[in-house]
Amino acid sequence: MNKFLYGIDFGTTNSALAIYNEDTKEIHSTIIIPSLIYFYHQFNKASDKNYVVGEEAITAYLNDNMQGRFIKSVKQILSKSSFIETRIHNKRYNASDLVAIILKELKDRADELTGQDCRKAVIGRPVFFDDDDVQKDTLAQTRLSKAAALAGFEDVRFQFEPIGAAFAYEKSLVKKENVLVADLGGGTTDFTYLVLDPEKVGSKDRKNDMMASGGIYVGGDSFDSAFMWEKGTPYFGKNTQYEATPGKVLTVPKSLFANICSWEQMNFFNGLRIKKDIEDYYYFSGNDPQFKNLITLIDNNLGYSVFQSIEKTKITLSNADTSAFSYNNMDIEIDEEISLPVYEQIIAKDVDRIARCLDEFMLQNNIDPQHIDSLFLTGGTSMVGGIQKLFKNRFPHVNLNSGDNFKSVATGLAYSGYLFGE
Repeated sequence: MNKFLYGIDFGTTNSALAIYNEDTKEIHSTIIIPSLIYFYHQFNKASDKNYVVGEEAITAYLNDNMQGRFIKSVKQILSKSSFIETRIHNKRYNASDLVAIILKELKDRADELTGQDCRKAVIGRPVFFDDDDVQKDTLAQTRLSKAAALAGFEDVRFQFEPIGAAFAYEKSLVKKENVLVADLGGGTTDFTYLVLDPEKVGSKDRKNDMMASGGIYVGGDSFDSAFMWEKGTPYFGKNTQYEATPGKVLTVPKSLFANICSWEQMNFFNGLRIKKDIEDYYYFSGNDPQFKNLITLIDNNLGYSVFQSIEKTKITLSNADTSAFSYNNMDIEIDEEISLPVYEQIIAKDVDRIARCLDEFMLQNNIDPQHIDSLFLTGGTSMVGGIQKLFKNRFPHVNLNSGDNFKSVATGLAYSGYLFGE
């Protein structure tokens, strides 16, 4: 019977699992699913499972008229000490419980393909879960370890995600190279500088080849949040004025709209007090139609569908000079042409943060750009034009390479079986 090892890239936006056959030393197959969970609106006591994961979560969410509980970007809460638990259908779910649901889905799909109950996995993790905060990083690692156990994995090792991407790239090399790997995902951007050598593929000891690693808590979600703030929130009443007292006109607090720019903050609107405040703002604004859009967004759980439109705009602008930011649902009407220069201006602050992190990484680790033989970019955010420009401008003399932006990390993690020899 063949022995298998799973390489798991648990991502903010998508998660992937590569099945590695330890006997043939080949990748058997790879599974990719969106990192999404949907809990049905109606609780079925007769069922052990009142939720769906991945692509099915989107379908169920829409078929259920968006009335249930839709959860995305679960990875973002791993390092949040403020997140203790959430209650769904009177059942408590902590961070590990939610992550385990996605890991278990991946495991079940892979086990079906292999016909085995595989308990062995290399799971990826960012270099920093939440910038350079050791306490938060430890919390996230602990929660992820517990999630892996809950999902049914007993023999687990962890590997930095950009190192996983590097090992996938190493398989394509014909000679030894010094490689700078940048893994740009939904939540984080990670850098690794290492020596890759096709003759060392599968070697047990690669410690001396890992020369430096670093990263920052900025990714594609940051770009989407910035876009929502600049281009989305005006359609939801960011500039709405209301009459606080007779003759005294104020603008609705901007903090309300900051909370629709970040998925984790959407729960801010669940409280009775804030809902009452929103109703008062609407009444004293003279029933402002754009502020009404905010109420529609919150009451009908439309956040995910709005961010889908933002994602489409971002993807289109990776290959085009203009894109339509379009959303039409429940009387919310958005139809605006977005040019590439405008988009790049919106995300400029976050791109600059990535650039500064890269410069600090190079400086702190005494990396001479002239000694870099190649660049390897992976992760969905690496396709954004502003990111491509950043690396081309910083390293004009170096070849820019990329693999499958959604499979590279999982594949490389599956090639990291040497970790079990430690």
